[in-house]
Amino acid sequence: MDMQIVESIVIGAGQAGLSTSYHLKRLGTEHLVLDANAIAGGAWQHRWDALTMNDVHGVAELPGSTPPARDAKQANVVVPASFAEYERMHELPVIRPVHIDRVTDGEGMLRVHAGEREWRARTIVNATGTWTQPFLPHYPGMETFVGEQLHTVDYPGPEHFRGKRVLVVGGGASAVQFLGALAPITETLWVTRREPVWRDDDFTPEAGAAAVALVEQRVARGLPPQSVVGVTGLMLRPQEREAERLGAYADRRPMFQRIEPDGVRWADGLFEQVDVVLWATGFRPAIAHLAPLHLRSDAGGIQLDRNGRGTTAVKDPRVQLVGYGPSASTIGANRAGRTAAKGVQRALSMTGSDVIA
Repeated sequence: MDMQIVESIVIGAGQAGLSTSYHLKRLGTEHLVLDANAIAGGAWQHRWDALTMNDVHGVAELPGSTPPARDAKQANVVVPASFAEYERMHELPVIRPVHIDRVTDGEGMLRVHAGEREWRARTIVNATGTWTQPFLPHYPGMETFVGEQLHTVDYPGPEHFRGKRVLVVGGGASAVQFLGALAPITETLWVTRREPVWRDDDFTPEAGAAAVALVEQRVARGLPPQSVVGVTGLMLRPQEREAERLGAYADRRPMFQRIEPDGVRWADGLFEQVDVVLWATGFRPAIAHLAPLHLRSDAGGIQLDRNGRGTTAVKDPRVQLVGYGPSASTIGANRAGRTAAKGVQRALSMTGSDVIA
């Protein structure tokens, strides 16, 4: 059984986790990074093959490095390779694969459990993101559908859907991207719970700051976070203009009432036959392993310090969260790593920096 005791443990080696590790090392903080994946790359290694570096929203520059080039190469190859090189270049202390079961508090130490293994630390930084927690809403009749039902996490690329009638569910950026890729090669339908909010102005730094502020307000109140992308509004990229010309975005429909074996039915009785339901319904934070620490507020979320702009859990300053709330974006995750490292330093100074065995 591993009983190594360190000043801090970072859980997750995606962008936020690597940024945190970089800053912890720069500050001289003894730490480990525990990652569930067998190789470097975080969630990027699990993206579909058809997603290229030209398609991604943008991979923010990790501290002390330059971002990968925007080109036609596969994102699920380029980004993991760049993360692996980053780990080697900065000699970050990553251990993998480690599947965390739970984090508990005992004898004044935080205990990180992974099967029969256990690590102890004075502080932890949770950087597990959302990819492992796809959100799939329940609708009557889902279990009777004889076609395919796929979530974003299962998306195999556009060629899989050629010749099939595809219903895309969701009002976010992923739904827009799926329609952009599918409408030129097959028949699509689009449904959302709310009317999509489009923006036709430039997404300026000021607009980005305003969107992040809305998310910060939620986590400051202890509410479950809303994604940054969810409050920015939708924009079409050049590669989605053909789908727009074909009317893929114009015929948006409200949510159906139920799913039937070969399609969906609306409240007014209208029925549409479909072969595939593609759920672009987002993700939730992967934080179930933190449940024993009782960090959630009565409002259902984990309240963060500094009016939601920080990374420290209000209920336990020994715990930092990155890739959560306002830092759940590539640019925000990078900045949050620096903030979390400083939060770790504050927590260690409050309890004494000498590690107790």
